[in-house]
Amino acid sequence: MDEQAQTTVENRRKVKLWVKITAGILAGLVGVIAILGFTFLGVWHNEISAVNSMTHLRERNNDNKEGSVYSMTVKGGFYFDEFLESGGASNDSQLIGYITEHITRGLIDVSISETDIGCAAFTAQSESGDKLFGRNYDFAMTNVCITLCTNPGKGRYKSFSTVDLNYIGTDPNSDVDGLMNKITCLAAPYVPLDGMNEQGLSCAIFMSYQGDVSDDPDRNTVATDQKSADKKDITSTTMLRLILDYAATVDEAVELIKQYNLHDSAKTSFHYMVADATGKSAILEWLPTDKTNAEDRDGSERELVVIYNDDDSYADWRADSQIPYQWATNFIVYEQDEYYENDNDAKPGYDRYEYINNSLKETGGIIKDEQAAMDILSVIGRRTWNGGGGVTVHSAVYNLTQKTVLWVANENYSDKTAHYAYSFETGKLTCLG
Repeated sequence: MDEQAQTTVENRRKVKLWVKITAGILAGLVGVIAILGFTFLGVWHNEISAVNSMTHLRERNNDNKEGSVYSMTVKGGFYFDEFLESGGASNDSQLIGYITEHITRGLIDVSISETDIGCAAFTAQSESGDKLFGRNYDFAMTNVCITLCTNPGKGRYKSFSTVDLNYIGTDPNSDVDGLMNKITCLAAPYVPLDGMNEQGLSCAIFMSYQGDVSDDPDRNTVATDQKSADKKDITSTTMLRLILDYAATVDEAVELIKQYNLHDSAKTSFHYMVADATGKSAILEWLPTDKTNAEDRDGSERELVVIYNDDDSYADWRADSQIPYQWATNFIVYEQDEYYENDNDAKPGYDRYEYINNSLKETGGIIKDEQAAMDILSVIGRRTWNGGGGVTVHSAVYNLTQKTVLWVANENYSDKTAHYAYSFETGKLTCLG
């Protein structure tokens, strides 16, 4: 073999060797990428599923101060068990830190905004005997997301809840577009404002406008901020999530709540109403030990007070009711005459409270069906009630017996395209228009 031929053979050998090395490197890179991909899917599969499930149900209508309506299906436990096991949170910053680390994986910063929520709720019974829970969420123009938690696992219950997306920092004046905004919405399970679980246990949250703020003109309420050393910590909306996920009855909900210090979110005081499929309900309030506004300046000395629907204090209000119905708006119900010194004008939402009671008193607390409950909610919708000026973002009637939901967006009570139904039996959310 001459020198030129030998050089050609040697070059071919080098080329073949380089091809083999390159192929090996590429194969290794593909393997690494595949491993990273599978790892990413393994860690993020529930989050990816939730983001992909986000559906734009209804367009915004700026003329009527209507934000967009979305739905999202959340699979898995969204790290809520770990949140509780880690000690919960004693303020919004801690909650935000947990959500950012565990839910958005540090990609997205979440914020919790201050709020000025109105709202109203009541329990009633249908003519067929079903237990009903009606609720208006009054706020301002905002985007909302119907959040369906389908398999939280570990003994937790499936749930339907409504989330105000403004509450986690999205812009209420624009749609939730783009991947980053949708990732922010992964925080939705931590901020429900009302809902029901598969056991027929329902709960809603309302501002209570309590506390002495005479020395601070920038505040209209004093947030509850309990400090018991022997209790775990929880914030307002995560307490509602706790109830939906772990309680099947009112009694179970109360026992759960007793284990926690409540730290109200967004510098706002709240109370709750909870009801179950047996017809039992209760209003949960956090009051100073003397049960009055006097010297209630920081919310740290408050204790849980539970007002059940069969409490004797309702006897005069309900008159000859056939069932022990219950109702709430935005003032303290427990010994209210003492708390407000017999001044009804000092009770935020008293006019709506009185209308609900009068409506239910006429029928003894028994109404025809879910639509009759929705009719009561429609009258006190804030766009029209007493001349209007406010916004009812959504109205919901939870049938605690049948485990179904009738949900209406932005007071569009006569527009069926704004009506949605959900059933735990089918697991389907359906537009009725």
